[in-house]
Amino acid sequence: MNQKIAVEWLKASYSDIVVLDKIFLDDFITHITAFHSQQSVEKSFKAILEYHERKVPKKHDLLMLKDLVQSYISVDSEEILDDLNDLYIESRYPGSFGLLPCGKPTLEDAKKFYDFANEFFSRVCKLLEINLEEIKDK
Repeated sequence: MNQKIAVEWLKASYSDIVVLDKIFLDDFITHITAFHSQQSVEKSFKAILEYHERKVPKKHDLLMLKDLVQSYISVDSEEILDDLNDLYIESRYPGSFGLLPCGKPTLEDAKKFYDFANEFFSRVCKLLEINLEEIKDK
């Protein structure tokens, strides 16, 4: 068990949650909400891998990461993971600005992504028995 490095991954995930808390209701930057949601979920997956002393890949594919942690935690929302995968790259570059097949994420999409990332982060903290105060400790 490697709790110390897992805590560091969760601190990084939590930093995305803090950003999300401030922006998820802004209709202009729904693509940025998608980006930070993807980042939080990715880092939470990697915390699980690190905790169990598994190799942490330098990949951003949430579906691949989900498969790597499936023996530790279940994730039923493959559609959200797939959407966040698609938006991860697109949200970082001008021109596309985080497009789903139907265009830029809606405010409803952004809220769904935020809720998913926040809930998943909390589940991972509970699974790894890591207190949020330990995460917030600078």
